[in-house]
Amino acid sequence: MNNRPTTANQHGYAVLEHRVMVRISGPGTDKFVQGQFSQHVDDVTPQQSRRAAASTPKGRAYCLTRLVRDQQDLLMDLDRELSDATLGQLKKYLMLFRGTRMDVVEQARIIGLLGQEAAVTVAGDNAATLGSPGDVVATENGYLIRIEDSAGALPRYEWWLPEGCAELPEGLPELTINDWNAASIAAGVPWLTPATAEAYVPQMLNLQHLQGVHFKKGCYTGQEVIARMHFLGQLKKSLYRLAFTGCTQAPEAGSNLLAGDKKAGDVVNAVMTSDNGGELLAVLRHDADKSALSLEGNDSCQFEVLDLPYPVPEREADPAS
Repeated sequence: MNNRPTTANQHGYAVLEHRVMVRISGPGTDKFVQGQFSQHVDDVTPQQSRRAAASTPKGRAYCLTRLVRDQQDLLMDLDRELSDATLGQLKKYLMLFRGTRMDVVEQARIIGLLGQEAAVTVAGDNAATLGSPGDVVATENGYLIRIEDSAGALPRYEWWLPEGCAELPEGLPELTINDWNAASIAAGVPWLTPATAEAYVPQMLNLQHLQGVHFKKGCYTGQEVIARMHFLGQLKKSLYRLAFTGCTQAPEAGSNLLAGDKKAGDVVNAVMTSDNGGELLAVLRHDADKSALSLEGNDSCQFEVLDLPYPVPEREADPAS
């Protein structure tokens, strides 16, 4: 695999309007979250945020989120186009917890920040305390969270504003959602779409390497499948980062990738970073990264496997790879 420099190396901020913030509150908040998400709720503290997945009983993720502690409540984020379906699924279980609510925070904003300078603009000297993914520092209006660096060690952050009342960072360029998504792909951090919801067990999306799966917590929906895949070494697919060229538009999520005439995997997320190419994340078989890949229905697209910014040891442990 090659370690090509990413084009997602801009500094600045992006208003993440494609995501919504949800507040979970009431006496059953922690028990509800513990029973539905792959993260251990005790690890979500005022100083630490964690990623998590909510899955079907068959272990297929229909929600990828981040959990943030806000006093006695928990905040989470959802992709806007999946939010109604996700909340509908979760509320089937919330009914068991009397007095516990789960509401979209309509006025909330989430702002993505690229680069240390952007974090200092928001949190001043306190930004220096955010040394690792998941570290949180409170700001006057919300929470600044260190998330996974992009390829090339570009620091990334999210600024969660539950009340939505804060000035945008001054003196920094505003980036597009495409810029932010390109940085997420370069960091190896996927998101779900209608085409990929309920398509993958969380480990296929490398969530265990993004602080998103706690394998020693108690039971939760989908846990049996997720734990068995982990402890029995049954993971045969995982998330890869690829560069693509020869395309005039990004491959759609859910599109098939082929190795020869056999399916090798699926596109999860893709963005254009130039006129004829870009980067994508795909779930591939562990034996497919050494093959020439093609996009089903588009022979002009060419692909190159790139390094992720974190190791995926399951690939080396898989005899098929």
